[in-house]
Amino acid sequence: MVIKHIGMVAGGAALILMSFLSYAPAMQDNPPLVFVHGDSDTSALWITQIWRFESNDYPSDRIFALDIPHPGAPEDNAVPEKNRSTTKEAAIALSRLVDTVLKKTGSTKVVLLGNSRGCSTIRNYVQNFGGANKTSRLVMTGCVYNGVFNFPGAAEGSEYNASGRFLKSLNAGKLIPDGVTVTTIRSDKFDLYNQPMGDFIGMVGKPIGGNYNGPELEGATNIVIAGADHRETAFSADAFSIMYEAVTGRKPVTTDIIKSDSVTLNGMVSGWENSRPTNLPLVNAKLTVFETDPATGERKGSAVLEKTIGEDGMWGPFEASRGATYEFVVAAEGHPMTHIYRSPFPRSSSVVNLRLYPLEGEALKAEMSLGMMRPRGYYGARQDQIKFNGNTANGLIDHDVPANWKVFSNSDKARSVTGSFNGETITGRTWPTKGHAAWLELTH
Repeated sequence: MVIKHIGMVAGGAALILMSFLSYAPAMQDNPPLVFVHGDSDTSALWITQIWRFESNDYPSDRIFALDIPHPGAPEDNAVPEKNRSTTKEAAIALSRLVDTVLKKTGSTKVVLLGNSRGCSTIRNYVQNFGGANKTSRLVMTGCVYNGVFNFPGAAEGSEYNASGRFLKSLNAGKLIPDGVTVTTIRSDKFDLYNQPMGDFIGMVGKPIGGNYNGPELEGATNIVIAGADHRETAFSADAFSIMYEAVTGRKPVTTDIIKSDSVTLNGMVSGWENSRPTNLPLVNAKLTVFETDPATGERKGSAVLEKTIGEDGMWGPFEASRGATYEFVVAAEGHPMTHIYRSPFPRSSSVVNLRLYPLEGEALKAEMSLGMMRPRGYYGARQDQIKFNGNTANGLIDHDVPANWKVFSNSDKARSVTGSFNGETITGRTWPTKGHAAWLELTH
């Protein structure tokens, strides 16, 4: 077992220099990559890592990302629950995608890369659903296959209980099949789902049997990113550097996302049911896209795209203007009128998924509200710079372990709101809270 410690970096300059010094000729083999998301997540979380692979000349037609239907885990893995997927259902969804990828690419094996629940899905697929013969390498980050908690004799149906039926079975016997190489990535102590105390799962001040090294796997190359949160173990530039080297055997030339001359966007529009996202097409939803003034968030003229979402759930393809900012407006029965503001897109992507969330909490209390979400990481109140219109955002949880990924700016009138997080800035507009939800969706 090899354990490396690296620190989070602000940029990619040092990595670029190191990579050029060790850069080898173009790779002869580009195994298909299949990214697997975690509980209640989406393929869209992998967008920055996909862009980074492409920026290092990894062929885009060899990169795939799974959307698990009903991505949330049930309370009991053996009891059916509305809009939840069992461990078996998640593994079957992965198996189907892998078979599709192998057929499409003509390859015999894939590389699987996962985060959080995605690690358990990958291992379950490899060990129990025929994946060992179709997989050459695993790269797994922020894993929970050693348990978010360990409660012997209780919650045995939970897939997150180290003493539960699923994890006891998953961790019995040989952990790594012959012929499969494994790399794991974890935080030193800032992963909210790998903690000794239950502060982040509703059991404040109580020991829960978890530990910081939970994502490690005996027999794997286990790597630690100091200071990373649960999602940064998967979606940060540092995580990409580790992934790329694990896949190719060398360091990346760059961890930056290189802009392309043309940008074609697409993705799924999906909704919300039983307190979780669905990852299913929101058929008949109405999408309208506006180019916006990056300084005010106001619309620049008429819509640049209007579409009624069909059976496949896809809202594109859409040819975006390079450097342009956009407002995506989605109207769907049973959901708020949703306004999503995005930074300029540097490259094309087919996983610009548009998810609808309910109005709840602070957004319901305010006359008008705009939220800023960070899907690929959490907000850390002590080290991050998080502001609305130049003022530090309210409502941040003040503790050492980043645990919240949404903050809100409230107002009593319609206005422009500029949200910023560690250098990334997006400007949008507040809308009447009743029936409207406005979001600034960060890329990093």
